[in-house]
Amino acid sequence: MRETDKPMPPTFDPSALAPTALGALLRALPPRSAALLRRRLAQGASLEACAAFYGVSPEAFSVNLLREALSLTVAAGGSARPPGSPDEEAAWARQLSAAMEREGASASPALADTVGLCRRLLAVGQEVSAALEAAERVEAASPRRQREDLFRRIAVGLLLALAAYFYWTRPPETPPPRPGPGIPGLR
Repeated sequence: MRETDKPMPPTFDPSALAPTALGALLRALPPRSAALLRRRLAQGASLEACAAFYGVSPEAFSVNLLREALSLTVAAGGSARPPGSPDEEAAWARQLSAAMEREGASASPALADTVGLCRRLLAVGQEVSAALEAAERVEAASPRRQREDLFRRIAVGLLLALAAYFYWTRPPETPPPRPGPGIPGLR
């Protein structure tokens, strides 16, 4: 087999991801990661607004956004590698933030899939948010979730009943001993 006959590996195309697929990818991430990406990309909040919401500097938020966007890229099947050093991570975070603000901003080739995925998420953010809300409604109405809620309520009720039992059956408190007449300072 010649080199020209080898099949080319498929390239990552974020534009092929439907909003429901992006929503499913976000739901598969840890909650903190998904919330950060959802606020910045799906809801389209500005970098400064997101940083203020989380109580961090815009630079620190950019680094967190980069880390979570890289994990989303890997989950989506794109190529992403972690930065090799803190300086590279800071540079990539600035590049990703600039790429989200301006269409023509340059970014490292290692960030190509991540930038494309983030731009796709920005472009279809409203549909992704709607898909996430629909999935949350379906989850809340599912029999498994209703069963979990019932068991949770039963557990809380049992804890309250147990606390009340221990409160009402505790031994009577004995009053502290009264000081005798020989103690100075008492009349």
